[in-house]
Amino acid sequence: MKRTISLLLLALSFSYLQAQSIPILVFSKTNGFRHKSIPAGQEALKKLAAKNNWHLVFTEDSTQFSHYKALRSYKTIIFLGVTGKVFGRKEEKAFRKYLESGGSLVTIHTGTDTEQDWPWYVAIIGTTFKNHPKPQQAKFVVADQQNPSTSMLPKEWTRLDELYNFSTPLPGDKKVLIELDETSYQGGIMGKHPIAWYSYCKKGKVLQTALGHTDESYADPLFLQHIEGAIKWAYGLL
Repeated sequence: MKRTISLLLLALSFSYLQAQSIPILVFSKTNGFRHKSIPAGQEALKKLAAKNNWHLVFTEDSTQFSHYKALRSYKTIIFLGVTGKVFGRKEEKAFRKYLESGGSLVTIHTGTDTEQDWPWYVAIIGTTFKNHPKPQQAKFVVADQQNPSTSMLPKEWTRLDELYNFSTPLPGDKKVLIELDETSYQGGIMGKHPIAWYSYCKKGKVLQTALGHTDESYADPLFLQHIEGAIKWAYGLL
């Protein structure tokens, strides 16, 4: 009898947790180039949120990052098109504590073009944006088909996007998810060219994808599954 009651309570607890929405902060502040695709990205995230029971909070107010106690209420933070210097010292301190204490970060398209003068941030992202050729079609090679952000992708994925070159090679502690085949387009300068990867930051998780420049990306089912899987991996569902 006691075992039956315990199992029932466990099932009820699980159902309760399933019913709770998952809080996610979506940050889109720009102090550099502002991508026109940010609204399309926000709308796409809303559709994914409805599907996955996410509660999204959209902001371009960097003071939302001022207090660790406020940040820790979010399962993950998404940087959508964020560029330039967006944080002061207070925000840097709270955000760093959030991530190192077990929070998570997903950066979409411009994560390497953000906070380039903040050494800690550059270290957790892995490199900085250098330049890009004109947007064009290219071949993407999936290096890791086990991660939830890439498990649905074909081994070779051809699509049009803005193709970032980076200022330094990716450090060895970053796990490459997708690489660019530089023979498939004009303007690559890196040779071995990672374009999406993940890593760990003490207790926290970081997934950076440089895809997502165009409005059309946010209507592409495979790209949306890539983003959906990245977010689920970040907050630990999978």
